[in-house]
Amino acid sequence: MSERVLVIGAGIGGLCTALALAPTGRAVTLVDRDEAPASDDPDAVFQDWRHTGVSHLRQSHAFLARLRTIIKSEHPRLLNELLALGVRELPFDAMLTDLQRPRYTPAPEDADLTIITSRRTTLELAMRRYVQSLPNVTIETGLLVRRLVTQKGADGVIEVTGIEGERAGAPVTLSADIVVDSSGKSGFTLEQLREEGATIAEEAEPAGILYFTRHYRLRPGMSEPPRAGAPPGTGDLGFLKFGVFPGDNGCFSITIAIPEVEMELRKAILDPDVFHRITLLLPGLEPWTNEGRSEGVGRVYGMGDLVSRWRDLVVEGKPAARGYFALGDTLVRTNPLYGRGCSFAAVSAQALRQALDASADPTARLVAFQEKLYAELRPFYLSQRRQDRSAIKRARFALTPGAKRTLRSKLMESFVEDGVRIAVRSDVNLLREAMRGFHMLEDPEKWLGRPNNLAKVLLVWARGKRANAKAYPPKPGPDREEMLAAIGVDAQADVVRLAQAA
Repeated sequence: MSERVLVIGAGIGGLCTALALAPTGRAVTLVDRDEAPASDDPDAVFQDWRHTGVSHLRQSHAFLARLRTIIKSEHPRLLNELLALGVRELPFDAMLTDLQRPRYTPAPEDADLTIITSRRTTLELAMRRYVQSLPNVTIETGLLVRRLVTQKGADGVIEVTGIEGERAGAPVTLSADIVVDSSGKSGFTLEQLREEGATIAEEAEPAGILYFTRHYRLRPGMSEPPRAGAPPGTGDLGFLKFGVFPGDNGCFSITIAIPEVEMELRKAILDPDVFHRITLLLPGLEPWTNEGRSEGVGRVYGMGDLVSRWRDLVVEGKPAARGYFALGDTLVRTNPLYGRGCSFAAVSAQALRQALDASADPTARLVAFQEKLYAELRPFYLSQRRQDRSAIKRARFALTPGAKRTLRSKLMESFVEDGVRIAVRSDVNLLREAMRGFHMLEDPEKWLGRPNNLAKVLLVWARGKRANAKAYPPKPGPDREEMLAAIGVDAQADVVRLAQAA
């Protein structure tokens, strides 16, 4: 008899688990506390669907090339269904700068550097419909999981054999050979295992930033602004980061990320009018959000509690539990700055399949799963955490009058901003190399460690700003004082607050 797999959660992580395990013949049941979308219309689903287990459902989303590659190679019909529903593909040449575009010659590997972008509700709608069409996959909706069904093995290790929950107030118990928790960042089943004596290692620290997203719709007859010759649709002003995310069916979203220390700006930006005024002050966004091209849709969606977290289910060779796995935000989370969350979940699901296929021994499976996550995800987790720590320091520094930077920090910033960034904006081959790391097709820092690539970056850096002037993007927006004054926010309030707290 094939193994029975219960997956807690039918968000992206749960759906990716079904995609990974369905071809193996296992019977996969996804358990979702919410009901399925009531419509097949993407606009209606965006407007009406309540998916309470996914707090960031209406934040900007994209599938990096790593996840697109998995879908294309293993589920090509799903890729076609995504595109038929209006989901977009952004190819490598859309990332070229004006300096690179005239020199660009397509290479075969460029096709692999393609992003899928859309409203998340549309992504989930297409994925749910596809997964439900697979003969050995079932989605149980309206079922709230309360706890794991467990027992202690002869050696004291917890064995997980199913879940207990309720549907419409009635108790429900489901048994399984394997339980996968993809319920999200709450990770409540991990807490149950801890309470029952399991050892689960964990490291966590704040990402130091919050995200604010508003959706827009193009007006009738209007198209997206041309990218050639236009300011970049992404940028970093220090006190805020911004990005535009093309969506499906004439929609797009704008996400603005603000450091935690910018309390006044964080409060003000929740007002849709303030949010919109900020977009009009940013040259990379104004062509998208100006009155003639588009209109804002609905409220501003905030996302906080952004914590980098890594959990280990095997400590000193001992599993936390047998027959139990966790993936997605339940197990590993990072700052969503580079949109890696969905790809993390998909890669974890692939690792789970490999571990299950490699051995029938429950402990060996969990060990193999964790080893694969360390190889595939740990480099990206550590890289993002280092960037977060640096950004937190810079944000506090900017609000500290009289603070002086060290020579080392100035050199490191110059190497990144005037060396790495400008080299990647100048050289198409370097952009290709960097994008492979960005898209999780290889270690994020491997490209810069190659001697030839590092030599190119150092040469660009050594030439200096004047020689590289054409490669620099235009200023992404006003400075902090000018921006805050324009939207009616006291620029000194947080400076005073931090000084008083020091």
